[in-house]
Amino acid sequence: MSATPRFLQLADVAEILNISGAQVYALVRRNDLRAIKIGGRGQWRVEASELEAYIQRAYADAEQFVREHPFVEGSSVSPE
Repeated sequence: MSATPRFLQLADVAEILNISGAQVYALVRRNDLRAIKIGGRGQWRVEASELEAYIQRAYADAEQFVREHPFVEGSSVSPE
């Protein structure tokens, strides 16, 4: 059984969220996703618990959006 690492590289976060590395970096730089910078080369790392907290906030934001913008049958809005 393999344990989930405590810290993830930005590439790992990108894979988990199915977004680009640049998008993850932007989330970190905007402070939407908390991360730390370690080592001499300043490698970014995201704690697994911070990623989970970000995901929970994203769910809450989506729920609020749905409440404020109810679905109307026949709407021409794209799903993405």
